[in-house]
Amino acid sequence: MEFRLIERIRELTAQPRDDVRLGIGDDAAILAVPVGQELVAAIDTLVDGVHFPHGTAAADIGWKSLAVNLSDLAAMGASPAWALLALTLPDADADFVDGFAAGFARLAQSHRLALVGGDTTRGPLSISVAVHGFVPPGKALTRDRAQVGDAILVTGTLGDAAAGLHALQRPLAVDDSRAALREFLIERLNLPTPRLAAGAALRGQASACIDISDGLVADLGHICNASGVGAEIDAALLPRSSALMSLYDDASALRFALAGGDDYELCFTVPGKKLSDVQSDLSRIGCGVTRIGRIVEGSGVRVRGADGEWLVDEPQGWEHFA
Repeated sequence: MEFRLIERIRELTAQPRDDVRLGIGDDAAILAVPVGQELVAAIDTLVDGVHFPHGTAAADIGWKSLAVNLSDLAAMGASPAWALLALTLPDADADFVDGFAAGFARLAQSHRLALVGGDTTRGPLSISVAVHGFVPPGKALTRDRAQVGDAILVTGTLGDAAAGLHALQRPLAVDDSRAALREFLIERLNLPTPRLAAGAALRGQASACIDISDGLVADLGHICNASGVGAEIDAALLPRSSALMSLYDDASALRFALAGGDDYELCFTVPGKKLSDVQSDLSRIGCGVTRIGRIVEGSGVRVRGADGEWLVDEPQGWEHFA
């Protein structure tokens, strides 16, 4: 049964690439890194009930398991090429595998990413995906080069995924006219959009970059720690969707945007002289971008409320072992 599942995954995710010398079917893949490119690799694990709610559709799990990894490549300014998949299943559920592979393939094929190997085993439902991509030498985005005076920007809107999870766990009483707003938030949780085009556009422009997986405050804090700087952001500037603002009060919407996580938007810093160019470049590729603050001397992240006062004890975001 294991080999039938592997064959089914291979059939559904087939993506020919010239740089794949040998893919699924042997003990290991043989891959050719293009001349003049550096290899960027990342891996993430998703666990049932931790990274996606119990009962999430198999196709959505397949999409998200790849999307969160592609988001890491986006944060490095890399273009995706290959993936490895380790799939742990409670039982050999062919229908689940078909749905999972279809969701995975839908995202992979849109970025010409080839699944080149992996493993299947029995146990509690969890998925590990390793992705590999390319970036021109010396052009990768990192977390450690933010400078005092840099602007802080984010792509897209913040807080939607956390609100979507809240809507699933504590169903809102919404009428038919607002049901679509609730579904929008849930889709943002289940089907995040990795900002690969934005990441590539930021090469040579952004001084530091990270994707927002654990929450804005927590992830911007990683940039601050790596760069030896502090950050100040204005709560009033945080981009929030009309769906979020329509279904939740201001305090909840702010909490989701600051610490909810799972949005997989990019948070990055840009020197003032490059700000206009970056905003124009991202607008040209259809990616919304918002300036939310600045890099300052010191350490940590401070949030200024709408009243101009600094927020105290703002939520810090997700911690796996808290």
